[in-house]
Amino acid sequence: MSKIERKANELVFSFPHMGDYHVPIARLLENMFPAGRVLVPPPITKKTIELGSRYSPDFICAPFKFNVGNYIEALEKGANVLIQTGLGCRFGYFGEVQERILQDLGYEFQFFSLARENAKVKNAYQGFRRLGSPHSPAKFLAYVLIAAESIRIMDHFAFIMRERTGFALRPGSFEYLYGCMLEELRQVSTLRELIAIRRQYTDSFSKVEVRRPPDLLRVGIVGELYTLMEPYSNLFIEKELAKHNIVVSRKMSAAFLLFGKNSRKSLKDTGKYMKYWPGANATDSVAQSRRYGRLGYDGIIHMKSYGCTPEINAMPVLHNLGKDYNIPILYLSFDGQTNETGVQTRLEAFVDMLEMRRKTFEKDSLSRGGHRFHFDKGSRS
Repeated sequence: MSKIERKANELVFSFPHMGDYHVPIARLLENMFPAGRVLVPPPITKKTIELGSRYSPDFICAPFKFNVGNYIEALEKGANVLIQTGLGCRFGYFGEVQERILQDLGYEFQFFSLARENAKVKNAYQGFRRLGSPHSPAKFLAYVLIAAESIRIMDHFAFIMRERTGFALRPGSFEYLYGCMLEELRQVSTLRELIAIRRQYTDSFSKVEVRRPPDLLRVGIVGELYTLMEPYSNLFIEKELAKHNIVVSRKMSAAFLLFGKNSRKSLKDTGKYMKYWPGANATDSVAQSRRYGRLGYDGIIHMKSYGCTPEINAMPVLHNLGKDYNIPILYLSFDGQTNETGVQTRLEAFVDMLEMRRKTFEKDSLSRGGHRFHFDKGSRS
């Protein structure tokens, strides 16, 4: 792995992968540190996972291992400032452990964690200033807002793409447009530019021709955030579902964390199923699953990293919810050693079951006079 050429005392920033969010994060760091350089780690591969797993505790969750692998690959390419963040669960306390592991391996770097108290705006600004950012508080806030709005735009169009990509008359149309949008977001510097990008791609996405079957299958995806948002960690399940012409709905995203998460509302939206908040996004998994049940979705897929305690706590609740709403739930747990063939087999069996259930419903509806039977099961809770 070749290193980049680095000037004396030059800061080279890097951070872990998580889906396509490296685009706004890299742009934020470029804006914050005009004299520095940003190194996006290489795309995640089996080598990334092997590196992370080799130097991480066995019992630790998969995102920790992915991050360590990302850091090692970035350090080998010349990074000397590592950024980490994590809120809501024990992952927010992992930064110190990751830093110590990398130091014990002999790497020299600065480590800046945006977790817990450091994530507060005032503390984050002071931390960026200590690293050498020359900007005033007002400029700092402006760049943070640009990054946050970029994430909102990304997730807005990613949601549309997930629901429509399996039905595009020209396969790959939505993916192509989304890729073009990411390229523009790599260069954005003002909120005005973001407004123009949103308008442009709203128009472009609306012009993509789609052909949906009259009674299509719909699957909702819930679970632990990293596993949902980093496609490599879940073996690209959303793309696999799209190949089966299934509408894929996933509300969990970085934009949801920044703009839509409300723990009190989520707990209320779980209805009778939860009385207490078990941590992280487990409550959101249950609340969103209940919504999918009330909307008559055909199935739910719950994904998490191996050992994710909050989502483990959510699973018995989801089991009860699935029985009440008569909606199948596929539970998938991922680690660096997860067998791709095994996951693929389970996913195909799940899709086959949904298709058979749909045919049974259609047959029953014909016997009742040609109308599909449906009611809001949410009235039970």
